[in-house]
Amino acid sequence: MYTHCHNTLNRSLLLLCAFSLMLVAVAPQSHASKKDNKNGYRLTLTIKGSTDTIMYMGNYYVGKTYALDTARINKKGQFVFEDENTNLLPGLYFFSNPQGRYVEFVIHNERPFFSFETENQNWTANMKVKGSAENDLFFLYNTYRSSIYGRVDSAYNVYQKEKKSEADFNVFRDENLRVLDSIERTLVSSHPNSMLALILTARHEPPVPSGDNMSEYDRYIYYMDHYFDNTDLTDDALIRTPDAIFHKRFVDYFDKYLHGAEAEMICRYADTLIEKSRPSKEVFKYLVHTITEKYLQTNIMGYDAVYVHLIKRYYATGQAWWSSPTVIDENVKRAETWERLLIGKEAPDLYMRDDNGVAYQLHRMPGKYKLLIFWSPSCGHCKTMIPALHKTWVDIREKYNMSAYAVLSEPDDQNRPLWRKFIKEKGLDDWVNVDGGEANIDWHEVYDVVTTPQVYLLDENNKIVAKKLNADLLVQIMSILEKEGKAGNK
Repeated sequence: MYTHCHNTLNRSLLLLCAFSLMLVAVAPQSHASKKDNKNGYRLTLTIKGSTDTIMYMGNYYVGKTYALDTARINKKGQFVFEDENTNLLPGLYFFSNPQGRYVEFVIHNERPFFSFETENQNWTANMKVKGSAENDLFFLYNTYRSSIYGRVDSAYNVYQKEKKSEADFNVFRDENLRVLDSIERTLVSSHPNSMLALILTARHEPPVPSGDNMSEYDRYIYYMDHYFDNTDLTDDALIRTPDAIFHKRFVDYFDKYLHGAEAEMICRYADTLIEKSRPSKEVFKYLVHTITEKYLQTNIMGYDAVYVHLIKRYYATGQAWWSSPTVIDENVKRAETWERLLIGKEAPDLYMRDDNGVAYQLHRMPGKYKLLIFWSPSCGHCKTMIPALHKTWVDIREKYNMSAYAVLSEPDDQNRPLWRKFIKEKGLDDWVNVDGGEANIDWHEVYDVVTTPQVYLLDENNKIVAKKLNADLLVQIMSILEKEGKAGNK
């Protein structure tokens, strides 16, 4: 390895010793002023050499940034952010000028009555803080981190310029990163309850055991079971961190790693995550609300069961303290409706008449399978989807012994003529086409027909086998059912 790397690496090792000594000087408790007993906040920022006359203060919230306050420079050259009626909640905050230059700071386990002083050349490296042990530690770490990464970048430039061995540079880089890892471990062990320890720990994913004694599925389950081991879900501050710390990992957990999983498995992991967060009102609220909304809006067949489960467990039992009674009642009512329509449930029976007054009962429709379709000729999506679905049904109806029960979902004088015309033009008259104007039940409410088309697949016992179907998905589902049926007959 070239001399530059040797000398710089030695300085990196000295940094580790220096950092360990300096940690002793950072008190584990806050040394904030007596004003800590007050509500609100008072943050003073001084930037020597700056020409800025206005400064913003903001924070992170589940990966996004929000402006909270604005300050203009005073006669003393200070930016003073003050509000005695507003409390700043735990998390990662920032000061930013109008050009977007910013410096981060933390609020965690201390009343926010701090003073910040720095120089315009480098806001982070020159920052001095009064009144906050948490921020002393935060800026100390960031100074050393910047120094190590700066050293690696400089060495890389030398490597590029002098065309040195890439292997030598990789050794040098890895040694420096090990120094940084050691600094981080020292910090976390010395100040385990600090905001910085929360951030540093949450970035580390649990190692997955290797070896022939574990299958890929076993490794997957282990990974899912331990995914949040290093994330303190009991700390409110977790919600107010950059995207990579928590929110992105949370999204990946459900959108990437649980995508395609059975609803029962999703419910189990959602409950485990939520229960771990109970000591934190903020994290608990975020998880319950966000996961519930996600599965309220999902288009994936069968995942409505997750929404039903969450509403029954958390909203119907009075645990969603942030929601109004009206919102809770709406969700509980919807969940009760959806629960009756979950896959595996018996479809509510329908009794309606066709355009000639002939009555048809859904449960008495012939065949091993039957399609139940709610649609309207004035629905734009129906105009393309219904003919495609009908064509597919014609192609497979004999193979799978499948009938069809199609309901006019907007039975009024304007739509009935359009309905008759559409049926004739598209050749839909081999379906049982019934007018939804008169029925044995309020099927709009019972089947939650808010949008159309809605398509259900029922078996010979009128159990719901699939829903939210289109032509392509119907073919896929029938292929799966056929394979399962053959496997069951062996």
